[in-house]
Amino acid sequence: MTVVRLSLTIAATLVCTQMALAAEDFRHTITGEPLKVMEESPAEGRDTPAVKKFLEDGTNLYIENKGCLPKGEEVYLTACSGCHGHVGEGKLGPGLNDAYWTYPKNATDKGLFETIFGGAQGMMGPHGNHLELDETLKLIAWIRHIYTGKTEEAEWLTDEQKKSFKTYTAAHAPESAEAQAEADKKIAEAAEKKEGGDDQCKVSGG
Repeated sequence: MTVVRLSLTIAATLVCTQMALAAEDFRHTITGEPLKVMEESPAEGRDTPAVKKFLEDGTNLYIENKGCLPKGEEVYLTACSGCHGHVGEGKLGPGLNDAYWTYPKNATDKGLFETIFGGAQGMMGPHGNHLELDETLKLIAWIRHIYTGKTEEAEWLTDEQKKSFKTYTAAHAPESAEAQAEADKKIAEAAEKKEGGDDQCKVSGG
C-alpha cells in the first residue's frame, strides 16, 4: 500500500507541476483543439524563466530584448524565411512584418505561438515537435522586431515598449540574384551557429 500511495503522490505532483507550468490554455489555430505543449515539445528548452513565464500568462520576456534577437533571427532564417521571406516580406507564405495577420490572433504572442507550434492551413505545418519552446519565444521576438507597421497597432508591445520601439527599415526582398545569394549565405551561416547571441540574452521570470 505504501508503494502504491507513493506512486500516486508522485503522479499527482507531476500533474500539478504540468498544470502550473501551463496555466495558459493553448489551442490549435484552425481546429481549436488543445495543444499538448509540454508533451510534444522537445525536452530541451522547457525550463527557462522565459518559457515558465510564457506558459503561465502568455507574456514573452524576449520581446524587445536586444540580446535575444540574434538567436531569434537564426531560428527564423533556418525555419521560416523559405516561405515568409528573409525579413518577413512574404514569399510562398504571407508576410509577417506588417499589421495584417491571416489569423488575427497572431497579433498576440500567444496566438502566434499557437500557430507556430500547432500549424495552420496550407503549407504552414506544425513546428512544435522540433523547435524548443525557448527557441520559439526567441523566434517570435525576432518576428516582432522586423515589424514595419504603426507602433500603436503592435498589440504585443507594452505601453513602455512602444515609447522606444523603432520600426524595422530594411524590410524588403532581395532585389537581385547577388542579393539572393548573399541572403542564402546568411541562412547557411545561421544554420551552423550554435547559440547565436544567447550569452547576452538574460531575462528574469518576474
